Amino acid sequence: MEYDKEQEVIAAIKKYISDNLILSQLSDEELEKQIEDVEERQLGSQYVSIEQKVSIAEQVFSSIRGFGLLDSIMKDDSITEVMINGPKDIFVEQGGKLTKLEKEFESEQKLEDIIQKIVSMAGREVNQANPIVDTRLPDGSRVNVVLPPISLCGPIITIRKFSKTPMTIEKLISYGSLTQEIADKLELLVKAKYNIFVCGGTGSGKTTFLNALSNYIPFDERVITIEDSAELQITSIKNLVRMETRNSNSSGIGEVTIRDLIKSSLRMRPERIVVGEVRGGEALDMLQAMNTGHDGSLSTGHANSTKDMLSRLETMVLQGAPGLPLEAIKQQIASAVDIIIHLSRLRDKSRKTMEITEVLGFEKGEILLNPLYRFQEDENSTLHKVSGSLVRTKNKLQNDLKLKQSGIYEEF
Repeated sequence: MEYDKEQEVIAAIKKYISDNLILSQLSDEELEKQIEDVEERQLGSQYVSIEQKVSIAEQVFSSIRGFGLLDSIMKDDSITEVMINGPKDIFVEQGGKLTKLEKEFESEQKLEDIIQKIVSMAGREVNQANPIVDTRLPDGSRVNVVLPPISLCGPIITIRKFSKTPMTIEKLISYGSLTQEIADKLELLVKAKYNIFVCGGTGSGKTTFLNALSNYIPFDERVITIEDSAELQITSIKNLVRMETRNSNSSGIGEVTIRDLIKSSLRMRPERIVVGEVRGGEALDMLQAMNTGHDGSLSTGHANSTKDMLSRLETMVLQGAPGLPLEAIKQQIASAVDIIIHLSRLRDKSRKTMEITEVLGFEKGEILLNPLYRFQEDENSTLHKVSGSLVRTKNKLQNDLKLKQSGIYEEF
């Protein structure tokens, strides 16, 4: 059965069910049975494969009780990201490549209905007064929504799918992003409570890497995670507190920012604070937390290099405290951050760890860096395929006090 004919059958089944059944009185199982019965009558004697029959029934059910077309897209485990630019343009990322789906939503109104369902399930709201919202699906997938009139092509949804299995360092090693030797060194740094910043561009794998690093935190510590929309999957910590920001309501009140949550977390006796991403003035609070006895804190930020991350941190701190002298800000960063890990998405769409750098301190108006590992391409690299690995520089880790205080005396 062709796509257009299939959509006609789906529309006819939905109309019959909405006209003849009281949906609020039916359980999910009863509704599924009714859909199958109506489908058999609609199809009559025409031949339809079992797979297509199942697909039709699922699409009807999800349009009534779920997220419609979005449900079938989200069920595909090979899809890592979904970009919906209005009801007719749907793009997905599979294997690092973008493709346009030959599917579309029934109407702009139907897409808006799905958006309202998604947003309300997370206790948030989106409307013309508040047309941009970050939220998540019940499975943890991160969702960004932009509504008209801000969006000129209709409602926009961007979904970063949530991995069903937590990311581990072992997986990063299997993907070629790290080696076992470097993973062992990072484990020592996390356990010794070095403050670590993970930076990179959009889609470079910052949250994924942070999640893997977080699972090196000793299981008996009290950890507080702070995120815009909860994504981290830390499974090894029993004393774990997870907090999520909240947008303001339609009256413009009730907003809870990352900055608010960091300040609140300091009164919750944390041993470590993990901030999903710093984007603005909360950078100052994060740095102050790192400098006031909350060693071992982890966070991420958008930047194209380790030096760029330092510049971005300076800018973000100035957003939170415009009157601070730049020299004082640099000193604060240099004393708070111990290690910066830079990730990148390369020309072949692979995600690699590009650099692991130690922050040495502040001297003569500049923050001093000590690169420990750098990614180097080898002779097998081509224009379309990147081949290489992280290579140890000749520099030794200089600030090894935390390692020694943790009883670790091996050379880094």
